[in-house]
Amino acid sequence: MRAIDFIDLKTQQQLIFPDLDRRMKAVLAHGQYIMGPEIGALEEELAAYVGVRHCISVASGTDALLVALMALEIGPGDEVITSPFTFIATGETIVLLGAVPVFVDIDPVTYNLDPAKIEQAITPRTKAILPVSLYGQCADFDRINEVAKRHCLPVVEDACQSFGATYKGKTSCAVSSIGCTSFFPSKPLGGYGDGGACFTDDDEFATRMRQIRVHGQDRRYHHPRLGINGRLDTLQAAILLAKLKVFPEEVKARGRVGARYSELLKDVCQVPEVAQGSTSVYAQYTVQVEKRDEVQKRLSEVGIPTAVHYPVPLHLQPVFGELGLGRCSFPVSESASDRVMSLPMHPYLEEETLVRIAAALQEVLR
Repeated sequence: MRAIDFIDLKTQQQLIFPDLDRRMKAVLAHGQYIMGPEIGALEEELAAYVGVRHCISVASGTDALLVALMALEIGPGDEVITSPFTFIATGETIVLLGAVPVFVDIDPVTYNLDPAKIEQAITPRTKAILPVSLYGQCADFDRINEVAKRHCLPVVEDACQSFGATYKGKTSCAVSSIGCTSFFPSKPLGGYGDGGACFTDDDEFATRMRQIRVHGQDRRYHHPRLGINGRLDTLQAAILLAKLKVFPEEVKARGRVGARYSELLKDVCQVPEVAQGSTSVYAQYTVQVEKRDEVQKRLSEVGIPTAVHYPVPLHLQPVFGELGLGRCSFPVSESASDRVMSLPMHPYLEEETLVRIAAALQEVLR
């Protein structure tokens, strides 16, 4: 049978190609490939979409997290509370600054940081909380922010998978001190290369992040702080400006596809649940199954690709071995890592394809 695309970028490109072509040619014509006018235009549109005062574009989602933590002056000996069930960049950026990731287990339903377990992990060395809005929906920020406020801690949202989602009327990246997202090609809003952005309503944080992304520079050859080379390319900004035109409709389509998947699969396997008051952009559509390797193999045989996000939680990664955390440290995360499986997901999935995937999975799990 015809193979199904795990992510379809071609259909979107065909839809927006005239605008995409025009914007890219404009960059080639003016030649300002670094910090060209499209950067400011994109940041203005993104800030308006999210509903915050400041957007600072950067070179990747990883850089977004790094820049945000640097703006909070996280350093050696500091502790940052975060989730062990995420991509390595979340924990990696903490360690790169000499700080220590303090993992807290996840909620078994949403896969996001469990707010009830945060307070017991806070120590005098805790300097920030870094929740991940995994698989496309925001963490429970009312409860997280409440804990953070009691302890005078900033909260950084890792929104690399949730840009476009909402939480109780607010948009992801507008629900904490700083929001960070990624424009990696497979993300809900993705470029044609790496990219990312930080969002905040705090003027001082915004100033720091703008300086940090250009080597800590506040004006040419004047550096009040250390920074990185973390600028977004102008060509990527042009591409994202074209993609933003269709993004609101794609967010709606992702919601419809996710809801239809759940309708088809609710009696077949454990499907994702969206918390009350939230919406999801389904960066991944992730289910739980037993004997995952066998299920993936059999689906592949009938042309249905799958992926695992993520097979090894961070506390069990060799690079974090010095933390001394073995199996059974975070049982919910470990159980999820053993069982989660992501199905093809993008806003252009058709009903016929969804039915085919659901039927194949039902047959495999029978």
